[in-house]
Amino acid sequence: MAEKKKKIIKTIKVDLDKCNGCRACEVICSAFHAEPKYSSNNPARSRIRMIRHPLRDIYVPVYAGEYTSAECMGRDKYIIDGKEYDECGFCRASCPSRDAFKEPDSGLPLKCDMCEDLPEGEKPLCVQWCLNDALIYEEREEEVEEDVKVEDVEIGLASLIDKYGRDKVIDIMARMAEKTKPAA
Repeated sequence: MAEKKKKIIKTIKVDLDKCNGCRACEVICSAFHAEPKYSSNNPARSRIRMIRHPLRDIYVPVYAGEYTSAECMGRDKYIIDGKEYDECGFCRASCPSRDAFKEPDSGLPLKCDMCEDLPEGEKPLCVQWCLNDALIYEEREEEVEEDVKVEDVEIGLASLIDKYGRDKVIDIMARMAEKTKPAA
């Protein structure tokens, strides 16, 4: 049985009335997650994406959520100011049916990490760089059941196997295991 623990839940609330589509959030996110940090800017690495309809002046920032191994069954449409949008456009998941929120080189799923490498107490960079305060960072404490998520490791390994092949991944894992083996 899972143990209940208090956990800080971090979220980003989006105020669409304030977003002007400047994409500063995408730029800083991709630069922050570049290797090494801030060395390049590739919006495909960003954990936040701007969905836009320029003729109607509608901008919707969507940040990356959980990976899902299967496509969802819902193919709902949204009508906003007379323009029809596909549900996938607003979806935060990385899934097999689209390339959004996947690392462009490896194909591994991306997920917003709230810029976890920042010093304690700092807001995620997309929130800090949002000039119109359309992105609002919030924290709340909740009691949650804490389970070890083995499926997260399996998802990562499955993606690596798809890209590099089973034998290559096994070889690398064996070499890594040798390096971490305690001395006798």
